[in-house]
Amino acid sequence: MLIGAHVRQEDPVVTAAAVRAGIVQVFLADPQGWKQPPQHPQAAELRGGDVAVVVHAPYVANVASLNNRVRIPSRKLVVQHAAAAAEVGAIGLVVHGGHVAQGEDCARGVDNWRKFLARQADQGGFGVPILIENTAGGDNAMARRFDALARLWDAVGEFDVGFCLDTCHAFAAGEELVDVVERARAITGRIDLVHLNDSRDEFGSARDRHANIGTGTIDPDQLVAVCAAAGAPVVVETPAPGQAADIAYLRERLPA
Repeated sequence: MLIGAHVRQEDPVVTAAAVRAGIVQVFLADPQGWKQPPQHPQAAELRGGDVAVVVHAPYVANVASLNNRVRIPSRKLVVQHAAAAAEVGAIGLVVHGGHVAQGEDCARGVDNWRKFLARQADQGGFGVPILIENTAGGDNAMARRFDALARLWDAVGEFDVGFCLDTCHAFAAGEELVDVVERARAITGRIDLVHLNDSRDEFGSARDRHANIGTGTIDPDQLVAVCAAAGAPVVVETPAPGQAADIAYLRERLPA
């Protein structure tokens, strides 16, 4: 099983070795910015190396938005980052499910996802698989609660999209982790990546604050059980000083 971490985008090769990661997740540009990602200086090493790579799209991307000034540049940003992800040999691009504003119809946000994927499919697809990630908060989020996720997947499941399950996000959204893999897979038919994060906050908090394994409010045994049931690559997005210990903890308890 591939186990690794989200690492610094400037030097992922060295950081991966330091934490003994079998997979690394990186941003390729400012996660709060709208600029096209530049060519990564370690692209050849990442593409040809032994460590698997996954890329996370900027947090600002919201292809569900009903606001043209957000949705249209978000679509462009995701396409650009997918192409850049292909350049580093990534196995996928993680994109948050997004949301619509208070008082707006969530069904229109779902349809915006469908339109985006349909348009890009007509244009030849993306450079890498798009992995939609569940999120922690927001009453009008597309992928916070699993009932909303089911509505989203009814609209996008016909396209070649994958699913990234974040344990902290699910916990914060009020989704029980004991059977979260079974329920997520029943909706999406797949789990392509696990973001394995403890939570600094209580169940159902709607707060996205990650903690190292065993330092938060989620039972560590439950986190291990999620990884084992998912059988997918695992990335910890926990505070950097404890990532090596988190990876070692999981590696001791999960099959190779």
